[in-house]
Amino acid sequence: MNRVRCEKAPARGSRGMVVTNHPLASAAGSEMLAAGGNAVDAAVAALFALSVVEPMMVGLLGGGFAHLRLPDGSQTILEGQSACPQAVGPTTFTPDPEAAPGSLDAVGRRNAVGRTAVATPGNLMAWCTLLQRHGRLSLADVVAPAMRHAARGFAATPYLHECVREASPDLRLDPEISRVFMPGGQPIAAGARVINEAYADTLALVVREGPDALYKGMLGDVLCNDMQRHGAWLGKDDLLRYRVRDLEVLRSTYRGFEITGPPPPCSGPLHIAQMLAILEGLDVKALGFGNADSIHLLAEVLKIAFADRAAATADPDFVPVPVAQLMSRDYAAQRRQALDMTRAQAWQAGVQVAGGGGPRSNEGQHTTHLTVADRDGFIVSATQTINSLFGARYMVPGTGMIPNNYLYVFNPRPGLANSLAPGKRVTSSMAPLIVLREGKPQFALGLPGGLRIFPSALQAVINLIDHGMSLQEAVEAPRIWTQGYALELEPGISDAVADTLAARGHAIERVPNVGGGMCAVRFEQDGVMEGAACWRADGTPIGLGGGLARAGVRFLPEGARKTPAP
Repeated sequence: MNRVRCEKAPARGSRGMVVTNHPLASAAGSEMLAAGGNAVDAAVAALFALSVVEPMMVGLLGGGFAHLRLPDGSQTILEGQSACPQAVGPTTFTPDPEAAPGSLDAVGRRNAVGRTAVATPGNLMAWCTLLQRHGRLSLADVVAPAMRHAARGFAATPYLHECVREASPDLRLDPEISRVFMPGGQPIAAGARVINEAYADTLALVVREGPDALYKGMLGDVLCNDMQRHGAWLGKDDLLRYRVRDLEVLRSTYRGFEITGPPPPCSGPLHIAQMLAILEGLDVKALGFGNADSIHLLAEVLKIAFADRAAATADPDFVPVPVAQLMSRDYAAQRRQALDMTRAQAWQAGVQVAGGGGPRSNEGQHTTHLTVADRDGFIVSATQTINSLFGARYMVPGTGMIPNNYLYVFNPRPGLANSLAPGKRVTSSMAPLIVLREGKPQFALGLPGGLRIFPSALQAVINLIDHGMSLQEAVEAPRIWTQGYALELEPGISDAVADTLAARGHAIERVPNVGGGMCAVRFEQDGVMEGAACWRADGTPIGLGGGLARAGVRFLPEGARKTPAP
């Protein structure tokens, strides 16, 4: 295998590792570890910090999945995914007749931008629940770095500047959000201070009241009253009804490794398991990395997975997701036998459920992920989002909070697996993975990127297991993506390979990146942890080494006389 040329360097630590997509968030998590907290404290502190320093990706009014492994080896999923408000139903939005075929756009972009796009948020309740159950430090401790950065400001990165520029046509329509990110009507410059004092006040209220500040208190009142004034759907009853959920971990195997992650309504680990079951019957290692054969094979299994995902994967409270069939070896063998290494195929779903079938998805690429671990055995792999870039692209007046636009993920047409329904949870491509061998953690990883999340996580798993890459190589290696339309290739894939793939029938599209910044931790036999982040975001690993003084250390030899005073 040709070695992957890496742009970043990994970090190592014996006491803990924090990998997030912003250096200040990684620093916030590391501060908690240094103060005696565990990986849960570090993860929650980093998430609050990310809501300040990566505000286009995540916030209190979003949703996500936290995959947790405890020191006793048990694993659980805390689901804080967003849900449809009770006032939303299958015909709430009118599909845009002028949109591209397969689009989920609604007339007037009402499911994409503004108050009418907002689903019931879960993040704040999930973060506080995670901390209360498993953390060592107080809510005040873990929120302190976020409050500091909101009140005193932080330097905008070039990445943040580009995100503001991309979303600027919508952002400039809202005075609250443009005041922070578009001073003078222009996208905030890289290096300029970003100050959000209203959000610092919101965080202070959260410290005093916990999640009740939103779900039962003043923040919820402000949010829902603003909704009512604009004819939107989210109401106080939606907040009062909302509960986080504990889910069983979904487990699959691949070449002696156990791949674990969230189950539906998170679709990522399920379809990773499906694809790995197909690939396990083939010699992926012998094919090599980054050549036409290996990429063709990946593209075909991705199309198989996406065909089945559109037909059958949704909130299992509303749709009977055929988990066992999708993961079965018999079904994998059927799909494997139909592969043709000489030509690209158009794949249809091999599974079906009542009401299944749907076109593309609008699942936002703009999400965040963190992977955190400590020496006591806590591991947190968490993917969190407000869906699209800057979510619904406005700020709740007076709060500094940016809501999600998660209703954009649902199909505005009735009668399908992913149609809108009151209380229905958002189906997600998130893939916060923890991979084990003989019961021992080997690596944990995840990334943002919407529909490109689980295909990218799959490729990292293959890079590590089949291609023997280092952790840094695995997260930075060139990626591909397709769901049956164009085959996206990153710049690291050669033109010669692209030409060969085109000759096999793939519609090649060159893109600057597939998915977002991957954050990964590898666990070595001596207890050392390695952390890696990739070039696709501001990702930064910080490892904690060293420790406290050895017990019994003295500053003077036993019996030494003190120097007499002059």
